[in-house]
Amino acid sequence: MDLFSFTECANKTHSLRALFDLLVNRATEEGFSEVAYGALNFVEPLRLAEYPPPTVAVNWPPAWCDRYFKRKYHTIDPVVRRTPMHSRPFLWDQLADHYQLRPDERRVLDEAREAGLKHGMSVPLFGPLGQVSMVSFASPSDDADPQNRIGHLSALASLFHSAYGEIARPSSGGCGKQIALSQREISCMRWVAEGKSSWEIGKILGISVNTVNFHIKNAMRKLGATTRIQATAIAIRLNIL
Repeated sequence: MDLFSFTECANKTHSLRALFDLLVNRATEEGFSEVAYGALNFVEPLRLAEYPPPTVAVNWPPAWCDRYFKRKYHTIDPVVRRTPMHSRPFLWDQLADHYQLRPDERRVLDEAREAGLKHGMSVPLFGPLGQVSMVSFASPSDDADPQNRIGHLSALASLFHSAYGEIARPSSGGCGKQIALSQREISCMRWVAEGKSSWEIGKILGISVNTVNFHIKNAMRKLGATTRIQATAIAIRLNIL
């Protein structure tokens, strides 16, 4: 299932459980079957009730879930603690290279690996009012390489996050403000959705890199997005792209 197909299915989904199952199924196709979605500095109004905040939805192995929440590992988990410091997706295996992790933080990562979360990555997601959310993907395979899937999984996380927002905070009667992008903004965002850089988009459209960035920033502002991936996800969901 490609990202556009995922968005089409997500648009037809009206429950968090069904939407999360859709995310898990798509992530499993990428080789990362263990997924968690959390709201780190606020409480989402719509959650799956099995586990306490900051978790919104999770499908980790049951034994690891029980251990994690009973011992309140979310208070020392370096993935949870470090996510607000990152503006881009990051690999769990790289945390020890970038930070001096405490022994209890290392223990959480080691126990997660023993529980079957061998290799993982997390995608920070930022809201307009400073909300910080996160989608994490992990694989039970020793051979998994999240670096090779980071682009696809990041886009998938943003699409899921956008769709979740529609379910958790539906607009009143569909009377929300219409978002209108210019044709040039749409052209640039379509190439962003294809994974092209500003330089590549400029070559394709025959415009400068500065002009490309100008149109992309305008599109992000209109869409209420803080990253290109998030802007792409919102635009796809709104059928702008």
